[in-house]
Amino acid sequence: MKRGNTWWVDFTTPAGERIRRSAGTSNKIQAQELHDKLKAETWRVEKLGDKRKYLWDDAGRQWLIETSHKKTHLEDARKLVWLQQFLRGRVLAEIGREEIAAIGEKKRLASSGATANRFLALIRAILRKACYEWEWIEKAPKVRLYKETKRRVRWITPEQVNLLRQELPQHQRDTTLFALSTGLRQANILGLTWEQVDLLRHTAWIPADKAKGNEDLHISLSKFGVELLQRQLGKHEERVFTYAGKPINYINTTTWREALKRAGIENFRWHDLRHTWASWLVQNGTPMYDLQEMGGWKSTEMVRRYAHLAPAQMSKHADVVGSLLYGTISSQEQK
Repeated sequence: MKRGNTWWVDFTTPAGERIRRSAGTSNKIQAQELHDKLKAETWRVEKLGDKRKYLWDDAGRQWLIETSHKKTHLEDARKLVWLQQFLRGRVLAEIGREEIAAIGEKKRLASSGATANRFLALIRAILRKACYEWEWIEKAPKVRLYKETKRRVRWITPEQVNLLRQELPQHQRDTTLFALSTGLRQANILGLTWEQVDLLRHTAWIPADKAKGNEDLHISLSKFGVELLQRQLGKHEERVFTYAGKPINYINTTTWREALKRAGIENFRWHDLRHTWASWLVQNGTPMYDLQEMGGWKSTEMVRRYAHLAPAQMSKHADVVGSLLYGTISSQEQK
């Protein structure tokens, strides 16, 4: 049967137990394959005494249940949605290193090695749980991560933002501009609810359990940011950013990447919108300690990445020493 755009598996086992669960796909053929596989497996387990063969779908579901209290829960759910295209219906014990490496390479080519590592790390964590805690498989395959380069600062100009804005559909245009307006991370923007926004006071906040620094983050909204949020009013009773009346759960899509290409912007990731926000602030005189507070960084090391963008603002401090040095030499020496 089908609920919305998703097919569901529904059958009764030989023991009389009804099995009803989402197939996690809008493809009827794929859903039927999963239905037949599950039904055949339950028959072999109950009639022939075979050991149950757990699927990746079972592991993903169990992982989300056990990690529902963690701040990474929604981000893990988004990653699992993307992974379903490769691992849906796969028997856990049959998932090997080469298959996992191929999945990581597809993500690396579409984004970066660092992003691919986040997906690979999730696969590794789930398979280790399945082996060592749930005892669903005998051995967890080794997962090799990509070597990550030193953190970079990639930012774009207001002129480039204008080109990108013209290439994006409305819902992605709004989330992109809000990211540039606030510097918020992708998960915080997509998960933003109206309870976290006060339009009258021009503020928003991210609770500690959803903030990367594990501390409440308060955001001062610009007039631009407030007007952008006001345009979202009435679209959804809970979530701020939506598409076709439903919350947006994933933004780094083919549409986003194609828009970047048409705008002539290369080597740019969604997280670079945060770098752009910070770079613009520093270039226009925002002190480093203010930037650290606004961005929710716990260490000054993360903020110092932007220091080189503010040489003009630092020159006035350099002139303090220069003026003192002028006092140490005669007027003749200055000529």
